[in-house]
Parts: sequence; structure tokens; C-alpha cells
Amino acid sequence: MNHNSSSSNSDTSHELKHNSVQKVVIAGGGTAGWMAAAGIAKTIGKHLDIVLIESDDIGTVGVGEATIPTLQYFHQLLKINESEFLKATHGTFKLGINFEGWRNLGEDYLHAFGVTGNDCWAAGFQHFWLRGRQQGLAGDFGEYCLEQVAAVNEKFAQLPNNGLNYAYHMDATRYGQFLRKIAEESGAKRIEGKISSVNLNNENGFIKSLTLNNGETISGDLFIDCTGQRALLIEGALHTGYEDWSHWLPNDSAIAVQTESVETPKPYTRSIAHPFGWQWRIPLQHRVGNGIVYCSKYVSDEQAKETLLNNIEGTAITEPRVIKFRTGTRRKHWHKNCIAVGLSSGFLEPLESTSIHLIQQSIVRLLRMFPQHGVIAEDIEEFNQQTRFDWETTRDFIILHYKVTERDDADFWRHCRQMEIPEKLAHRIELFEKTGRVFRKNNELFDDSWMQVMIGQGLTPESYHPIVDNMSNEELSRFLNHIKSNIDGMVNQLPTHEQFLKQFAVNQD
Repeated sequence: MNHNSSSSNSDTSHELKHNSVQKVVIAGGGTAGWMAAAGIAKTIGKHLDIVLIESDDIGTVGVGEATIPTLQYFHQLLKINESEFLKATHGTFKLGINFEGWRNLGEDYLHAFGVTGNDCWAAGFQHFWLRGRQQGLAGDFGEYCLEQVAAVNEKFAQLPNNGLNYAYHMDATRYGQFLRKIAEESGAKRIEGKISSVNLNNENGFIKSLTLNNGETISGDLFIDCTGQRALLIEGALHTGYEDWSHWLPNDSAIAVQTESVETPKPYTRSIAHPFGWQWRIPLQHRVGNGIVYCSKYVSDEQAKETLLNNIEGTAITEPRVIKFRTGTRRKHWHKNCIAVGLSSGFLEPLESTSIHLIQQSIVRLLRMFPQHGVIAEDIEEFNQQTRFDWETTRDFIILHYKVTERDDADFWRHCRQMEIPEKLAHRIELFEKTGRVFRKNNELFDDSWMQVMIGQGLTPESYHPIVDNMSNEELSRFLNHIKSNIDGMVNQLPTHEQFLKQFAVNQD
């Protein structure tokens, strides 16, 4: 953590003394704004006045169309009916991400959401698999993960006891509209307008009110900044500062375009590597979301656009849109009486579909620490430490995909292979390479994923845990085959993703 205590303690408790929070003002709509409004209104909104300010003239980035399984938790909190949500957002199911050409040209692997194999108390499944590989007894690592085998076979169903881990692909704009309905039904109010100024309290530097273009002033006790990369409140008014991470994640541009569907939707996202970045393909019920993420040092916007348009299937139904960004994070996500959520809080490229997860984490964290009796320094400090941990571990997981690669065919990939990386990530990689060990810290998001990606990117550990040698080759072979045959048997019984969608999630009108 590079929080120094002096910066947080400059906001001493008596300076922060602030009346109870009765009115919450959310600046900006989009996915972040409406997730915040719905989350607060539905769970603790009974005694709060919740207002969201949004302008029809300001477009949202709206490319966060792939998610990870944690979104189900948010939907449970809001008592969202899954079938209704999928119909409203034209959603499909997602079992993982297929990485194409990331390890090397022509080599693919699938990072699936499930757990691979069976662990024992001393060692993870990867140790058994490693010895199995050495003895010629084991198949590919992914063959021992139910979600991966189901994804590859384009099968899907909801199994009892969360037997299949899944997320969603969805239309982000429709998702915002879906949440708006929930928020408004739970008492949140939307005000149309553009924010022209942020007014501070002269005594303590808190945000007092927002003035709109039409002269209307909206006062509040707690402000949530969902104004996107403009960060009008957290940066424009409160000057919180930004930590740039582009030396680790050099991509600074994206182009998004939507196309008509030309095939049945696959239950996974595709991530296709290019010489200067990568391309996403996200299948919805009614169309496909496509985009390319790249570093402008290695390719022009025009060339990137041409590459994208040459690598899509189906007719484009929107104009390609260039989005510029700078990877990094706010120095404080909560400062004074303002909390940044979504793009105003920072930017990580959408490689592992974490943007909506990070929005959700901040909203749920705020709900757990809601300052109804007034904003205090201790809450702010704890919120910022937890949020920073989330951002840093997510950042490191994304850097991993670029650093651990065998690609040597382009300047971009050579740069990524040679770049310095954060110390904690370097330690994780070295530990896995030498010992095959992976440890999950502080309830972090990614677990099995670290192994799937490291092995998928070509990193094979040099040794395995000695407990594995308690098994004879025959026992090890039986153990591995039992896992694999159970998975294959289960996948054979599942309906196709298309069949399941038709009965569960497709609008029949």
C-alpha cells in the first residue's frame, strides 16, 4: 500500500464532522450511476432522499458488455429475476474467455470461471496435474474444469448448488435502463441536466451542491461521482490526484463497433491478440459487441480501425467509435463526502471484464460502511485501503497476460515481455514458476484464474508438491481419469447454450 498515514490523517475527525447523511446525489448515469442508484435505493433507501443527475446529451462509454460471476451477488441483493434481466438486456451466458494468440501465434487457451480439478489439504490440483503431465497421464489443464469443457462444447445449464459458475454478456445501455426502472420504483429520482459547477463548503471543503446548466442547484450530504473519465467531482472539484499505470499497461485506446449476429452465441467471450493489442468479441442475443484495444505508440487509430473492421463477422450496425484512456486509479476513491465509482475512479482495460465488478465492489462496500451518522476519517481510510487492494490485484492479473507470453513477433509484445512489473506480481510469477504454488490473499477476486492464465500463457512450474508422490502412477491415472470422465459425462447431458437461452431468456414477442 502506498497510502502514507499523513495524507489520510490530515482529514482529522473534527474537521470531517458532518451531519448525518440524508440525501445522496449521484452525478452521472450510465452503468455506474444506475448501479449505484439501484443498489442504494433498493437496499437502504427507505429513509434516504436519492437523486441522480443525468444528461441525455452526454453519451456513456457503454462498452462494458461482458461480466464476471460476482454480478450474480449484486443481483441477489437487488432481488433481480435472472430471466427478466436477460430478456431486458438481450443477454447471454458466459463461462469464460478464450484467449487466441496470446501465448503465441496460433495457440489458444480458455480461462474459465470454474475450479480446475480437486485439491488436497496440502497442495492444489495443479501439483497432481504436473506429475501427470510428466508421466504422460494427464491431458490439458482445462480438461479438468467443468466450465471450460462446457464452454468449448457450447453447452450450458443452471446446475444445483451453483454447480456451474457463470456470468453474462449483455447490452450495457439496456442494463442501465433496466436498473433505472428498479431505482425509480425504489424511490430514486432522476433529474435531467448538465452539471455546470460543483460548489464546496468553505469551512471543510466538502461538496455542498451541484449547479446545473439551467441554474438549478442540487444540494446533498453524500455525492457519488459517476461522471466518467471527466471525474467532475472527485478530480475537477476535489483534486484528488491520479496514479498513472500506463508504464505497466501501455494500451491507451479502444475502438468499439457493433455487428449483426451471423452465428449462434457462444457461451464465452473471445479475446483475439493482434501485433499491437487485442480484439474482443461479445455475443448477445440480437447482435455482437466488438472492439479493439491498442497502444497508439505501435499503431495509428486508422490502422487499428482497419484491423478491427477486417476481423469482424456480420454487417456493422454502428459507426466505429474511438475511446482514449489512461490506465490508472484515483489516489483516493473516497475523499471528503465524495465517492468515485466507475470510470471516474480509474480505468483498467476490459481484458478480464472487471469494470462492472469494480463498480459493484465500491457500491457494496459503501452499503456496508454507509455513513448515515456522518462522514468520518476512519471509514474513508478503510474504504480506500480495501478499494486500492481490489484495483491493484486486478491490475496485476491483467498485466500477467502481457508479461508472461512467448510472442516475439512484434515490438508491442517484445516491450510487454521485457517491461518491469509490480513487485507483488513478480513474486507471484516466480513462486508459481519455481514451486507450482498459488496463494489467495485477503479474499481477493481471482483464485484458480491465476493458474489457468499462467499455464495458458506458457508458464509450467519447475516442481510439484511432494505429497503427490504418495500416489502410484496407477492411482494418479485413476484420480485424473475420474475427474475427467465425470466432467465429460455431465457436459454430455447439458443442453446447448442456444437451447437453454431460448427457453429461459429470449423475448418471445
